[in-house]
Amino acid sequence: MKTVVLVYSGGLDTSVCIPMMREDYGFDRVVTVTIDVGQPAEDVQIAADKAKALGTEHYTVDAKDEFAREYIFPAIKANGDYQGYPLSTAIARPLISLKAVEVAKKVKGDAFCHGCTGKGNDQFRIEFVMRTMAPELDIIAPMREKNMTRIEEIEYAKSRNVPIGQSLEKIWSIDENMWGRSIEGGRLEEPDYFPPEEIFQWTVNPQDAPNTPEEIAIGFENGVPVSLNGQMMQPVELIYKVKDISGKHGVGRVDVMEDRMLGLKVRENYECPAAVTLIAAHKALEALVCTKEELAFKAMVDRKWGELAYQGLWFDPLKEDLEAFINKIQERVNGVVHLRMYKGSATVIGRSSESALYSEDLASFDSKTFVQSEMTGSVKVHGLQSRMYWQLKK
Repeated sequence: MKTVVLVYSGGLDTSVCIPMMREDYGFDRVVTVTIDVGQPAEDVQIAADKAKALGTEHYTVDAKDEFAREYIFPAIKANGDYQGYPLSTAIARPLISLKAVEVAKKVKGDAFCHGCTGKGNDQFRIEFVMRTMAPELDIIAPMREKNMTRIEEIEYAKSRNVPIGQSLEKIWSIDENMWGRSIEGGRLEEPDYFPPEEIFQWTVNPQDAPNTPEEIAIGFENGVPVSLNGQMMQPVELIYKVKDISGKHGVGRVDVMEDRMLGLKVRENYECPAAVTLIAAHKALEALVCTKEELAFKAMVDRKWGELAYQGLWFDPLKEDLEAFINKIQERVNGVVHLRMYKGSATVIGRSSESALYSEDLASFDSKTFVQSEMTGSVKVHGLQSRMYWQLKK
């Protein structure tokens, strides 16, 4: 009996894969696995019910806590960002793939299947982990191999009585986890198309957000958030709480032109209220406790970390090397950051830390500890070569 393990979200791409595995690829046993990384509980249940209705052997894996601790927290430490938006979908893919590998070994699968197209990034992210952790198994990607359009998928699903949520009018593809939500497809692909308000679920329109600002305090230990408004919380709970507060104030909407790994330039819409808020707070605390040179070097490290994470290279040795530096700095990133949430913005309004590289006595204009007269000589030679060049130029 040939067994295929399908990474199953319950969406259009993966749902049409189920009949294809039987009809076109000759598998007798289709095992579906849905990884819960914080998408709505009803979506996880709908995926399970749909998979079973389509005759598969289904597994649901609760990976929310692992996702928060082992993937989101490293992203916070690295200020995980790619071209202006916090990485969310990208950092979930390695974990989803890893759990699929675990299920495949449990059920003695012969191959993997996923619903990624040949135009996106997820094919790289998912297959990298599969080839790293289970190189002996084949990988099947029907959407890529058949070069199917989304409209063709919808028609195929209708012909096989596969239940789907998309229509020819609302053709959007949505991916979400507790760290972010992406919406793409249909007219949203057009760079000049105004996104309709109905695509947003986590954030209110900033103009409709409360007229009264809300202030919150995020406590950090070793570079990761551990408390909200003085109350200690577990990672998943804290992320959800910050997500709800930020979203209520319209924080976290991102609309970008993104350069995919293939070189395609695409328009993407994201909602990442918790990520925008927590990364802003983390950066503010780093600025308080790190030296100028550390911050400058870490900015380069963070950018490279973001590129590797975007590409799904979660187990790349360079990523481990970068994290060794990042984690060393995070030993001092302890303290509290205060933010004001208002009409789409999360503004840092205060920060404190026992590791702060700040002295009020030295910095204050009302203090004489710093002897200003000693600066005369330094100021005289400042830019000396530039001044010499300018004299020669004249």
